Amino acid sequence: MAKTESLSRGQRRVQRALEVAPGALTWTILIAPVVASLIFAPYIAVAMLVVDIYWFLRTGLVVVGIRRTYRKMRRTMNEHWWQRCLALTVPSGAPDPRRIIHAVLIPTYTEPYQILHDTVRAVADADYPSENKVVAIITRESDRRGWENVRRLQEEFSPRFRAFFHIKDPLLPGIVVGKSAAMAYGGPVLRGELDRMGLDPRSVILTDLDSDFRVHPQYFADVTYHYVTDPKRLECIFQPVPMFHNNLWRVPFAVRIMASACTQWQMFLSSRPDRLVAFSSYSMSMDLVIKAGYWDDDVIPEDSRFYWKAFFATSGRLKVVPVFLPIYGDAPEASDRGVLREKTHANQYNQIKRWAWGVSDVPYVTVRLLRHAEISLWLRARRYGYMIFNHLTWTTLPVLLLFGAALPRLLQEDWNLTNAADRLGLYAFIIINIAFLNIAALILVERRINPRMPRSWGFVHQVWAYAQLGLYPPVGLVFSVLPALEAQTRLMLGMYLEYKVTEKVAEGTMEGTA
Repeated sequence: MAKTESLSRGQRRVQRALEVAPGALTWTILIAPVVASLIFAPYIAVAMLVVDIYWFLRTGLVVVGIRRTYRKMRRTMNEHWWQRCLALTVPSGAPDPRRIIHAVLIPTYTEPYQILHDTVRAVADADYPSENKVVAIITRESDRRGWENVRRLQEEFSPRFRAFFHIKDPLLPGIVVGKSAAMAYGGPVLRGELDRMGLDPRSVILTDLDSDFRVHPQYFADVTYHYVTDPKRLECIFQPVPMFHNNLWRVPFAVRIMASACTQWQMFLSSRPDRLVAFSSYSMSMDLVIKAGYWDDDVIPEDSRFYWKAFFATSGRLKVVPVFLPIYGDAPEASDRGVLREKTHANQYNQIKRWAWGVSDVPYVTVRLLRHAEISLWLRARRYGYMIFNHLTWTTLPVLLLFGAALPRLLQEDWNLTNAADRLGLYAFIIINIAFLNIAALILVERRINPRMPRSWGFVHQVWAYAQLGLYPPVGLVFSVLPALEAQTRLMLGMYLEYKVTEKVAEGTMEGTA
């Protein structure tokens, strides 16, 4: 949680009030229909029908956005971006693409060597000049196994990079141990090394890369092309489409459903750059990183917090540019075996809870939006509205959809016996079921973007694997809504989340699972 010792008593009260607000509002939205159904059943029934109609329209919008992103990704992956960079007539005042350096910063702790090897190999294999690529891996100063992993990687890959650094994080006092703190330490260290190499921060694109993510071969060249051609390049974050596909067919079906849902949601956001926020792995100029003051060492959600720091550092001019290329990561997985796979499912739950802890940005953002009057009121209201709306609908909308329509009829017997109740119930049933047909459209996209299934899987097994996506409502309730609700409730009660390192499993150590 953010440090509070430097805050006055009044400031701490304001911060606590803002921490309480999201959870309190969420629980109010969840409890209010239950209480109101006892007295105002007809009005609650109509309200739930409005919620169903909203979800129907939103689902259609999401499907259209996902399919639009998919088409753009196909076109982008078929381009030879480095050749386009070489053929580019450089705009006046823009940097030469041949002189753009890509520096990749990879924080790691307890990852198996093979996972790191595949991540670094993908960077090395990317279609971009070796002399223009720099890699830096952050390990804890106490992580001797991590030291050995980096040494082995340096021996193999150093000739394929301009430089390969090993940054040893001492875990300074007062930090919240996790990825953000590692980046907060590693960013300035990497900048010092780049300065010693005589590199201009405006000609260096820094990629914050998760240790289990593999860049697409065209990624660096694509980002370079758009960086050079964008006159506002120094105020841009470039966001690829994260796809949790590296181990998709090894994880249990519930984890696979969540991996597919997260991938497709990010595809939708790529179709709406006005709603896009830095997530997981992303790139920006080193100049922007310096201007934003690097990452914070006292928070868990490093990506959303860095986004907001950059937003305020640029007085709201920050632009998140969607990169229509996949970046391949792992779905949560542990080494447990058997039918239940408790540790793997716990990893999935905790990962979503950690993402949902982005709600802890609310106090930080609220206070600074009020201070930055130079940012237009409309822009501040829109970005803040998206943030609050996303957190609220994450925890409330699925619950209202699954249970809201039944509440008035269950809790108010007189209303249950009316014809109006029957009609509204029928309308809600029809709308929900039509909306569920959109899952078929999403499955078609999923089949095209997923890696090949294990050869041992027969036709029935393959069909069943995709049919399982229809189970998203109950799976999403357990592995998305509940962890997000826990995160908001913890923040409301002051039970601050601690960063937990999840176990990683290297490819090839487990077989595919149904």
